[in-house]
Amino acid sequence: MKAFAALYQTLEHSTGTLDKRAAIAAYVRTTPRADAAWGLWLLAGNKLRRIAASGELRSWCGEMAGLPAWLVDDSYSHVGDLAETLALLLPPTPSPAADVPLHAWIEQRLLPVAGADADTRRRMVVDAWMQLPEGERLVFTKLLTGALRIGVSLRLVQQALADLSGVPIALLAQRMLGDWPPTPAFLDALLSTEAQDSDREQPYPFFLASPLDGTVEQLGDIGDWLLEWKWDGIRLQIIRRRGEVALWSRGEERLDGRFPEIEAAAGALPRDAVIDGELLAWQQGDAPLPFSALQTRIQRKRPGSKHLAAAPARVLAYDLLELDGDDLREWPLHARRQRLRELLEATGDPRLVLSPDAGAASWDDAAAMRETSRGRGVEGLMVKRRDSPYRSGRRRGDWWKWKIDPLTIDAVLLYAQAGHGRRSTLYTDYTFGVWDEAGELVPVAKAYSGLDDTEILALDQWIRTHTRERFGPVRSVVAEQVFELGFEGVNVSSRHKSGIAVRFPRILRWRRDKPAAEADRLATLKALAR
Repeated sequence: MKAFAALYQTLEHSTGTLDKRAAIAAYVRTTPRADAAWGLWLLAGNKLRRIAASGELRSWCGEMAGLPAWLVDDSYSHVGDLAETLALLLPPTPSPAADVPLHAWIEQRLLPVAGADADTRRRMVVDAWMQLPEGERLVFTKLLTGALRIGVSLRLVQQALADLSGVPIALLAQRMLGDWPPTPAFLDALLSTEAQDSDREQPYPFFLASPLDGTVEQLGDIGDWLLEWKWDGIRLQIIRRRGEVALWSRGEERLDGRFPEIEAAAGALPRDAVIDGELLAWQQGDAPLPFSALQTRIQRKRPGSKHLAAAPARVLAYDLLELDGDDLREWPLHARRQRLRELLEATGDPRLVLSPDAGAASWDDAAAMRETSRGRGVEGLMVKRRDSPYRSGRRRGDWWKWKIDPLTIDAVLLYAQAGHGRRSTLYTDYTFGVWDEAGELVPVAKAYSGLDDTEILALDQWIRTHTRERFGPVRSVVAEQVFELGFEGVNVSSRHKSGIAVRFPRILRWRRDKPAAEADRLATLKALAR
């Protein structure tokens, strides 16, 4: 634990990316393999099964420190990070025990008590707090709360491993997709420059488009670019190798069994392949259903006939990454798509089809097409360089997403709640409402972003002086402040009091010029709902 706690401190206090990469590489190189595997697993963003709830940890800490519950809770609200709060409040360790390896803490103490009764879990946690010195106690408590939060991205970890091993970062990223075991054997295979059998079982790292932050004209000749519709679904890879099919989401989750019609279509392909595309719910009449229709199936591992009929799935395929075991990612996009077209036409299954080339003779024509996006049920256009290779991660220059402008409404601030981390002392989480048919304000959206620091401070002060009621951490405020909200769409929802659900709301501006009475009506949103 001592070595991992030292690495944590180095990463937390370092502001240089190269310094962080060097520290991670040194840790993996010098630490015993069992500890290095677990450390890497944690740095990659994985979390242990929860050992204790937040309330339990606060209660146990208060008992050890002799502090009342209200003082622990108030301290937490000011610090913003539970593990740091508890580490500050706990009494000094009377006599630190000998160093116990990280893997032993996890495998022999933490994991065995997960799911045990409260007394068993409390004894383990309190004993650990009494044994560990301050730095290690903080890291141990971080493991209990589930989040390290030290500004280390998965790509930075992979860059450090590439520096250490000489293995290409794209291959490391591929080997680290999905669930992988934090074992010495896996670590050795991960860092090996030799080809591994498992390399053919994993998906490829996804290539992500960047938002277009200028004009399309700056991209040059439109003939050099492929234009596709930006579908509103789930990004996934279909993997057919040695006749077996697997579906992988961009979130590194296996979707096998959830979309049997797509697995059947992939199983009917005449050749092994890895296909990148968008999973959508598709209605008769050849148009996509709202994303909310797809959501009804995402969590159903074995959907019944009712759900299969209500939200039939289709994949719009737009790239071919592998064919008959050959990696095609370095091929130009136009060549990959030609092979993909031939493969899909040979199958002829309407559940797995090529995402069409939207086609435009000029950027002006493309802009006019983009304006029709919302009526088509899409989010705008994708703009991809025709000769681009298939890269990994968000690499700017070759793939752009040219989204339509957001829908907007003017809504009234109704509730506010304090944020987390550095914003734990400020009210930064807001709930907004619009007027219903009865002339009452009804909540329709929550938003957390869009204001600058000066506006946040001003609004925080206003909230504190215009609070009507308190409901735990939430404040109800005087209905005076109007904000323009942007959002991507509206769906009918029986789970919300308003009857609708707004997608991806965010604050565009504070409308100090507008009285609350002139905020938008619920009927306006309902008219937009799909």
